[in-house]
Amino acid sequence: MNDFAFHTPSSLKEAAELLAQYDGDARVMSGGTALMLLLKQSLVNPDHIISLHRVPEARSIEVSDGVLHIGGLVTQREMELSPVVREATPLLANAYSRVATVRIRNAATVGGGLAQADPAMDPPSSLLVLNASVKVTSASGERIIPIADWYSDYYETTINEDEIVTELLVPVQPTDMAWTYIKYLPRTEDDYATVSVAALGKAENGKISEVRVGLGAVSSTALRASDLEAALLGADASFDVLKDASQAVADIVDPTSDPRGSADYKRDMSVVFARRALQQVLNVEG
Repeated sequence: MNDFAFHTPSSLKEAAELLAQYDGDARVMSGGTALMLLLKQSLVNPDHIISLHRVPEARSIEVSDGVLHIGGLVTQREMELSPVVREATPLLANAYSRVATVRIRNAATVGGGLAQADPAMDPPSSLLVLNASVKVTSASGERIIPIADWYSDYYETTINEDEIVTELLVPVQPTDMAWTYIKYLPRTEDDYATVSVAALGKAENGKISEVRVGLGAVSSTALRASDLEAALLGADASFDVLKDASQAVADIVDPTSDPRGSADYKRDMSVVFARRALQQVLNVEG
C-alpha cells in the first residue's frame, strides 16, 4: 500500500470538488470494504482518498411517486432490514440480505457496491429486473444512468472519474408479480455464488403474461435475459416450455472457470437455475 493523503469532507459538494481537484489521482471511500482490499493488494494506488463518512447527505430511504430512493451511503444491512425497502421492493431486500456476512453488510454501502461492480455480487441481477437507475454527482452537476447501462465489464462501470454515486432509484416492485432470488453456493453461505438468478413473473389463464430474468456470476457483468423473456411472453406456463426456453441462457452467459466451478459447469447451471427461478415465479411444477 502506497502513501496517500486522507480527506474527510463534510458535504457532498466538498467531496465532489476534491474529486475534481485531484483529477484521476483520488478514490472515494464510503464503507471501505472493497477499497481497502484493493489498496492492500496494490491494485489501486491513488494519491488521495476522499472519505464520505462525515458527509450527512445520501443516507435516506424513501418512496416518492412510485420510486424507491436510496442514498448511496445507506448500508447494505439497512437495505436488508428497512421496512420501507421490504415493502416497496422485497426482492431487493432479500438480495441485500444474502450479501457476504452481517459484519460486511454493516459497513458496505449501496453506492460502494454499485461502484465496485463485482458481477458475482447478489444485488445486480435484482437491480436489472427491477429496472433501477443510478444517480451520480460531480462538481459540474448530476446525471442518471439506467442500471442496464451501468455495468461495462469486470469491476467497471460507466461512471466518470469525477463522479460519486449518490442515489439508487428503483421503481416500486409490482405487487401482482411473484418474485425469487436463488443462487448455488458450492461452499459456505457467505461465499460468492457459482450462479445466481433473480426473476419476476406472472401467468394468467395458463399463459405467461409477464416475466423478467436476471443472471449473476456468469459473465463479466450481471445480465438481463431479454431474449428469453420475449420468447416466453404469451407461451404456456408449463414445465416443458420453461425447460426448452431456458436453454437459450447458455448462449448469453460467458462464465470463467474458478474454484467455484468450471466455465462449462457454470453455463449448465445457468440453464438449470434460470428454469428453477421461472418455475417458482410462474408456479409451475416439474
